[in-house]
Amino acid sequence: MFSTLYEKVKNINLTAQGNLLHLKVTLPSEVSFSLLSWLAAQSYYPQFYWQHRDEHEEVAACGQLRCFNHIEDACQFLSLHRSDVNSDDVRIWGLNAWDTIIPGRIDKIKGDDAYLFLPHIEIRRHQQQLSVHLNMLDEDDKQNTLDFLQTLNQAVEIEPLSVSVTHVNHSLTQTQWTHYLNVALNEISQGLFEKVVPARATCLTLDNPLKAIQFMKASRDVNHHCYHYMLAFSPSDAFMGSTPERLYKRDELMLYTEALAGTVASADNEQQAAKFADWLMNDKKNQHENLVVVDDICQRLQGGVEGIDVSPADVIRLRKVQHLRRYIHGKLIHSDDIDCLKRLQPTAAVCGLPRSVARAFIRKHEPFERRWYAGSAGYLSLSQAEFAVSLRCGELHDDALTLYAGAGVVAGSDPQQEWTEIENKAAGLRTLLEKES
Repeated sequence: MFSTLYEKVKNINLTAQGNLLHLKVTLPSEVSFSLLSWLAAQSYYPQFYWQHRDEHEEVAACGQLRCFNHIEDACQFLSLHRSDVNSDDVRIWGLNAWDTIIPGRIDKIKGDDAYLFLPHIEIRRHQQQLSVHLNMLDEDDKQNTLDFLQTLNQAVEIEPLSVSVTHVNHSLTQTQWTHYLNVALNEISQGLFEKVVPARATCLTLDNPLKAIQFMKASRDVNHHCYHYMLAFSPSDAFMGSTPERLYKRDELMLYTEALAGTVASADNEQQAAKFADWLMNDKKNQHENLVVVDDICQRLQGGVEGIDVSPADVIRLRKVQHLRRYIHGKLIHSDDIDCLKRLQPTAAVCGLPRSVARAFIRKHEPFERRWYAGSAGYLSLSQAEFAVSLRCGELHDDALTLYAGAGVVAGSDPQQEWTEIENKAAGLRTLLEKES
């Protein structure tokens, strides 16, 4: 599969040290294989997997030429190599922490802002067409790249999940959750903020170590209409999830984002699911919650976008929950992913309003560090970028899997209902580990 790429590398002549070279080979249309299965066979880390929620694009990437701990560093790298060969097709993949950009904050530990990397190799599927993308940095890298290509493996079959949960530990018990939300509701009633999104971390101890790719495949196969993403740092450490929410997509100067807020349960029964969806469309509390997010996004984009269009609300149906969604798009004044991230992350749907006050409340009262949860996962390039909000996600360390889920709290919220909501959200991944009866 990589013979054409190997010959291309053998015959190239890199004249200037430090240049970035991007090689692309489009595979014959009859060639088809599982990108996850290919990634599972590789021994190089980090590994990144991505499948768009519309399923028109899928990517598997591995090996690391450069790592960036902040999106500013990644953008600067792309800008420096703007004139290099095929640089427009170069993508940097990874994660942004939920509080990546905080004006005035100086106590951040360096390295926690992001894990973004330039992969050595990517396989991309667009519609049904596969292409292989190879990045090289200088002449010294040529022999390493040839060796790298020769040591890539063929796809292997991914075994089904075969682990069981032996222990469950919530960061907050239901009683503690109720207290947390009552504190929030009290501060909302005092007018200190309008909305906050408390979250819970649930650590599942497993009877055997879990392979991230097995879990990713199991989730992708059943959790439809989601972005599926996985960053495996090593064979035993990974962050992954299946999220319905786009943070933003940038196509040159066009910006696409959305307000995904307002939740009700889903159901296997079509009639019951439709009944829930109808209730959600007509529930004042959930409609208010969604419109609050819409207003916040539109305000944040002021000064950065020429004209903003907002679609009517619809309901997106997932396996365990359903959400209200409104699409938002406009034309950027400048093509600047740092500015997009600063304006849009964290969203009101994962943090609250006003953002700075809600974020401070979360830091004060939440008994765990969110890290990648409620941040974003995806890629950036010179011409395009797309990041999904890191929700419905889990962090894996050997035989411990931590799942995260949050709920939007506004005036009138009921702690019991919000507990049920986070249980339903976490169930999208937790039920993958449960044996079918």
